[in-house]
Amino acid sequence: MSENIAVLSGSPRKGGNTDKLAAAFIDGAESAGKKVNLFRIADMNISGCLGCGHCFEEKGVCVLKDDMVQILNALRKADAIVFASPIYFFNISAQLKIAIDRTYALLHEERPTKRAAMLITCGAGGVKAAEAAVAMYHHMRAYSKWSDAGVIIVPGLHNPGEIDRREELTQAKMLGRQI
Repeated sequence: MSENIAVLSGSPRKGGNTDKLAAAFIDGAESAGKKVNLFRIADMNISGCLGCGHCFEEKGVCVLKDDMVQILNALRKADAIVFASPIYFFNISAQLKIAIDRTYALLHEERPTKRAAMLITCGAGGVKAAEAAVAMYHHMRAYSKWSDAGVIIVPGLHNPGEIDRREELTQAKMLGRQI
């Protein structure tokens, strides 16, 4: 079971459906005594990866000096990583993708086995719109040797607040307790 969890939320909409889904997960985790670090990526100054390889030459130190340093430090300590994102045009938000790309700096480091989960909201009426995001998550998770704690997809959300009273909030809370 994970005791230290980093949540990377890629929603640019404060208080929106993705934030509420992440909050339900965090509530469940904290109620089970776990420490959670939430990073709202859209509120942070994070540049895209340059692909320069500096992080491999300097053992995990990225040449870019921005807010990603906080996330990388938290991920080094975390034994669970949770990605939360709305689906924008069939994939995760650009904000979350930039942060995920920057975790490349950690690939050469020896890390304890981590668990990972993904929380997704989307406007489409079914889960099919999230297929690319889920496939990317599973490839990234397998490559990073993280075990899968679960994926929760909440379809049919067009407006803020539509997630209220949805069963998936309860599922996210339970996932937070169990991860």
